[in-house]
Amino acid sequence: MLKFMISLLLTACTSVEFVPDGIEKDPLRLAEDLLKAARYDSSADEIKADLANLNFNYLHTTLNTDEKKLAFWINVYNAHVQLFLKEKPELFEDRGNFFSSPKIPIAGKILSFDDIEHGIIRRSQSKLTLGFIPKLFVNKYERKMRTNERDGRIHFALNCGAKSCPPVAIYEADRINEQLDKSSKRFLKGSTTYEVEEEKAYVTALFSWFRGDFGGLDGVKDYLRRYEIIEEDANPSLSFKDYDWTLSLGNYIDL
Repeated sequence: MLKFMISLLLTACTSVEFVPDGIEKDPLRLAEDLLKAARYDSSADEIKADLANLNFNYLHTTLNTDEKKLAFWINVYNAHVQLFLKEKPELFEDRGNFFSSPKIPIAGKILSFDDIEHGIIRRSQSKLTLGFIPKLFVNKYERKMRTNERDGRIHFALNCGAKSCPPVAIYEADRINEQLDKSSKRFLKGSTTYEVEEEKAYVTALFSWFRGDFGGLDGVKDYLRRYEIIEEDANPSLSFKDYDWTLSLGNYIDL
């Protein structure tokens, strides 16, 4: 067992492929253009090739704030979901494999959707621990690329292709906080049922699966107050709705 754990640690620390001689193109623009290509059914091949061949160090130094990291990786994630499932909707029949298998080449490394969401955007959180336990082993690529802080609002921006997912928008680094507030309020107003007399709020399952990202159940209620879903002095019990995993593509909005 000790040898196995040491092997895992060494693999996590060394399994990263950089592209020191890769291209230097604006990654934020590439991510936006990729999402536009998905939305308007134009060719994405050249953009995907540019993303795959980006110079790693250039990407790392360009995405030097959480705002830039979130805008880039949210757009990359959402664009690839749309592109993959539009071409092969049957991939969604095995969702576990769809999200966990590496298929997205960015700056010399082939990433999975889970790598992007739970490793980079959620700052190395284990997928199935409700947002309370971080990953034990993190490779160098992920450490360099991940956000500095977790932001629960990303769950109302990432679209996994299901009917219950938030809609897809293009996120821009210079106004992403405003955009995330808009998308969060919009999604929560549409997905929450608040029964005042029962003192009960029926909320999205996202609040349950990632409750640690929101600061626990008390933090979930703070989100509902923050976006004016419940009154400032309300303290309802919470009930989590079922998630509709029906495949639903092309759900775009402008923020």
